[in-house]
Amino acid sequence: MASSKKWAKSISRKASFVFFLLILLQIPLFRIPCRLGICKSPLQVTSSQLIASQYVPQAVMKVLLYPGAVGKAIYKAKPLPSYSKVLNLYRFKKASARMEYYYLEVLVGSYFAVAGAFLGLVGSWRLGISGILLIIWGLAKEAFLGQHGIKNRSSAYMYPTMSIALVLAFFSVKGDVQKLIRCFTAKRKDV
Repeated sequence: MASSKKWAKSISRKASFVFFLLILLQIPLFRIPCRLGICKSPLQVTSSQLIASQYVPQAVMKVLLYPGAVGKAIYKAKPLPSYSKVLNLYRFKKASARMEYYYLEVLVGSYFAVAGAFLGLVGSWRLGISGILLIIWGLAKEAFLGQHGIKNRSSAYMYPTMSIALVLAFFSVKGDVQKLIRCFTAKRKDV
């Protein structure tokens, strides 16, 4: 019993940290049209909406977006971007304040995924898995139903890394991991 709790706690912490890095470093999970052109991560969708609404200071958004910009520069072997020009990299300065409801599930799921990634560092929460599932639902709904009248259906796309995010978000919930471990380590009763 105690060993399953230890295993669950260890797995949950590690999965939460990797999920946090996946969100913070803006690893591409999907592709949807948004204010800045094309958003590829939950943090970009969230940042686009928060900057346009002006509820959150731009300094906070720079802090959140800078690690992803640095990771992208390192990956593409380019010089590191300056901190003061992070918003220009993402073209957030030109964003309009108009709210886009086309991908409401993806927007809400992005908020939940970002909040779940940060809250997952201090505890076991279900926000991350809820956010990822909402994003998947929004993208699948658009792909199969095409309700928004967008001419180019290939504008909404889900990358294979979304499955990694889903698994990490699931394993970041300690209670679910503990039940899974108990399921596989059930003791056999001798008759």
